[in-house]
Amino acid sequence: MLAVVGPAIAHAQQKTSVDTAAVFTPATYAVADFYRSTSFGGASWSPDRRRLLVSSNRTGIWNAYAIPVAGGAEQPLTQSTKNSIFAQSYFPHDGRILYTTDEGGNELTHVYVRNVDGTTKDLTPGQKLKAGFLGWAGDDRSFFVSSNERDARYFDLYEITADSFKRTLLFRNDSGFNLGPISRDRRYLAAVKSRTTSDADIYLVELKTGSAKNISAHTGNVNNSPADFSPDGASLLFLSDADREFSSVRRYELASGRTTSVYEQPWDVTGANYSKGGRYLTVFVNEDSRGVARILDAKSLTPVALKGMPTGLVRGVSISPNDSAFAFYATDGSVPNELYVSTFSGTPRRLTEALDPRIRRRDLVVPSVVRFPSYDGVSVPGVLYRPHQASSAAKAPAVVFVHGGPGGQSAVGYSALVQALVNHGYVVFAINNRGSSGYGKTFYAMDDRKHGEADLGDVVASKRMLIETGYVDSARIGIVGGSYGGYMTLAALTLQPDAFRTGVDMFGISNWPRTLTNIPAWWGSFKEALYAEMGDPKTDSVRLQRISPLFHADRIKAPLMVMQGANDPRVLKVESDEIVAAAQRNGVPVEYVVFPDEGHGFVKKENEIAGYTKMIAFLDKYLKGSTSTAVVP
Repeated sequence: MLAVVGPAIAHAQQKTSVDTAAVFTPATYAVADFYRSTSFGGASWSPDRRRLLVSSNRTGIWNAYAIPVAGGAEQPLTQSTKNSIFAQSYFPHDGRILYTTDEGGNELTHVYVRNVDGTTKDLTPGQKLKAGFLGWAGDDRSFFVSSNERDARYFDLYEITADSFKRTLLFRNDSGFNLGPISRDRRYLAAVKSRTTSDADIYLVELKTGSAKNISAHTGNVNNSPADFSPDGASLLFLSDADREFSSVRRYELASGRTTSVYEQPWDVTGANYSKGGRYLTVFVNEDSRGVARILDAKSLTPVALKGMPTGLVRGVSISPNDSAFAFYATDGSVPNELYVSTFSGTPRRLTEALDPRIRRRDLVVPSVVRFPSYDGVSVPGVLYRPHQASSAAKAPAVVFVHGGPGGQSAVGYSALVQALVNHGYVVFAINNRGSSGYGKTFYAMDDRKHGEADLGDVVASKRMLIETGYVDSARIGIVGGSYGGYMTLAALTLQPDAFRTGVDMFGISNWPRTLTNIPAWWGSFKEALYAEMGDPKTDSVRLQRISPLFHADRIKAPLMVMQGANDPRVLKVESDEIVAAAQRNGVPVEYVVFPDEGHGFVKKENEIAGYTKMIAFLDKYLKGSTSTAVVP
């Protein structure tokens, strides 16, 4: 709670034939091999357009790197061995960079500058505060940061000069707004006020006076969110699902207050931003679990013709400051994202080699998007990974993988953990149960105040779909999930204890009244919206206890593994401690893995390797009844 593509299959009852499929036995790799591959993220252009600033976990810890646009090895700019560092931006006129980091996954991020000589400085110093980078002013002389140092519940907006780092408070946020884009002329801030997770308004804040105007007043549930101000500051692009199932891009004219439609798709448009030079508009679309980016001409709104683009999903587009070139990431879902660069008249060049050379690409699996009819006839989608060796003659064990949230989505893309599971012979179904985002606002709201019931029913119903593929062993199906997905794992093992053979809970909620009472302070602006969806622990305690696994832990009879970060600020360690103790009292096999230097999710390679090797060994023991192959040298 509290995250290229195979052909889509219309319904799982249209059984996939495995007897005619080409089946081969891939090489089996150690979990460590998958995590020796490198992940990259972000792409900020240097002022001379010769380098790209990225984040990478090449050393096992996320750090900032510069990658030459002409090609060549990446240059490490930070060398943290303890806390992950995430690159944010080059300075527009020199080689300094901005980055963020926290302490051991506690999510109390600060904004730092790294000078050209390698020295660093915390630009948001203080204790128990959380800060973030919000972008550059139009003249490149200053940048914006958010910080909750004044009031832990809400984030104020500050401007920091690039030369002396002089800081100015631009907006005191006493109303619980979520901060959005700032106009390039510094006149306006677009902010969001959420009433529920499906209903929000956009406020236009005049920074000189602090006055805030609701520019999206409506009736009923409408999700509105700001995207980007136009380069001339005359209009604001925003996303809205008003009168539609899916979000589209709309334009608000600041002078007249007129709203017009800009870009629609039969899926959610999740983002839109102008290039620095103003020539291009990049839109991001969530197409049936596939996140894709498209570059449009900002005036005509027609797609820009691009030559030689790689097959698969294109995402993370970053256009150079002078609009002459662009960087992007691409994957087919079986291999890690690779970084490419191209001019608008040329063809893309790949700059990275993310997949570890020990692994043959043909041994990995390209996922497919499938749908199945749930217990009440609702069509439920998900992403299916089938091992090469699975067939009707050699049926495989399976795991239902449940995403976080509530309201998250399992998307087509590379996951080292999922590919490791598949490589070790497991069919993996990453379900997008009702309540998941990306399938329209009706589907998204189907689990409101029905968590652990309506959505859990989908998870259990997915077993029938897996069995009907013909290559899954009906007696060997487990469940795995993280965060809200971890809760769903625990809910399955307590509320429907006969449904799954075993379960792995990663930092999942076991006691909803406690978790909702102890949400991080900086979620203040989102607290009421979350309560509207999940329930208020003061007034809905009976229902929240009814769906909390801890209060039904005496029903756990399947083997359980629990994984937890000791510094998790969202799902406290006590949530895992208590469910482990309760399951142990039942006499069932329980394994508990705690990482003292992780938070909500695991980001250090050594922890991922250790934890997920143990996970596959656990699954092998209870779904295969055999000695694990997870530690193959």
